[in-house]
Amino acid sequence: MPWVRFLQEGQICWGQLRHEAQCDYIQAYAGTPFEDGCRPVAGRERLPLSVTPLLAPCDPSKIVCIGRNFSAHARELGNEVPKEPLFFLKPPSALLAPGGTILLPVLSQHVEYEGELALVIRRRCSHFSASADPRPYILGYTCLNDVTARDLQKSDPVFTRAKGFDTFCPIGPWVSEAPREGDRPWDGLEIETRVNGELLQHGNTRDFMFPLPRLLAAVTAVMTLEPGDVLATGTPSGVSKLSPGDRVRVTISGVGSLENSVAAAPSA
Repeated sequence: MPWVRFLQEGQICWGQLRHEAQCDYIQAYAGTPFEDGCRPVAGRERLPLSVTPLLAPCDPSKIVCIGRNFSAHARELGNEVPKEPLFFLKPPSALLAPGGTILLPVLSQHVEYEGELALVIRRRCSHFSASADPRPYILGYTCLNDVTARDLQKSDPVFTRAKGFDTFCPIGPWVSEAPREGDRPWDGLEIETRVNGELLQHGNTRDFMFPLPRLLAAVTAVMTLEPGDVLATGTPSGVSKLSPGDRVRVTISGVGSLENSVAAAPSA
């Protein structure tokens, strides 16, 4: 069942999304899914999903993003297809909850969306072998929008500035433990991004340049992933410019849909 984070009486809580009698509700849990003994809170009322604002579904120490993992996206940006996984970091301060507003910064004149499948780490992972089973290290899967100031990215070979603005990492709405059956639940997932209802990105995780186990191996050869960390797996082709007033919706089959509005950031 999907995991969610939400606010109740001023406290950040974890829960699982459940469905009963044609109603989606949240069952609150004591503890976090990264801890032993995490369990439903006895006697806690069910919280209707429709009236419970969700937070970003994790609180990572780092957000690791894979670049150019779809060859068509690399080509549309005029980049070479990498021979090994290319990755970079987004700051946790860029996180944005489902339903939040992406703010277009004054420093950029061209900001684009990038819909992606992201995984949330369950337990510490270091020097993972690409031939091993990654499932014990993965809590689940979620939608992520790797918002990018494309003009700044073209002028700065280091991606930090172009990718790191506040609100540039919408994520959610929840963490799905198993998007599909089988021993490779990340394979064959459709990724779609719509802006104002128009389908602009459509890809499938089976078209990854580098499969998920190899991504995990490449990243953890450099840095240890901690519980709650995020690994975004790359975006398909079809990126384009965002404007104030737009609504962006990233949908991944078996996972869910992440929707955010867009507005101009206030001047300093």
